[in-house]
Amino acid sequence: MAAAAIHFGAVLEGYGHRKAGIAETVIAVVLLAGLALTWMRPPWPRRATIGAQALAVLGVLVGLFTIAVGVGPRTVPDVVYHLGILVVLVLGLTIAVRGGTPSPGARDV
Repeated sequence: MAAAAIHFGAVLEGYGHRKAGIAETVIAVVLLAGLALTWMRPPWPRRATIGAQALAVLGVLVGLFTIAVGVGPRTVPDVVYHLGILVVLVLGLTIAVRGGTPSPGARDV
């Protein structure tokens, strides 16, 4: 939601982009819905987590693509934010796909 607020001009001046704000609001709602579904009975928590994060990754990739082709803001903070959130989402998606818990024989390093 913070990214959407920034793109709606509510937090920082100069980073406003209405379409990016709408897209980031949709992504935030999907992630919140995925979080809400984690309290359901299996198999919904895992499916919701994977689906929500996969959609968010796709959204961030679209954002990076639009930056690359010159649509919307092309500032260093915007690129750094998108790359950082992409790393976080891919890590979360990887954990969700793998099952999220270490195997019983796994050792701490």
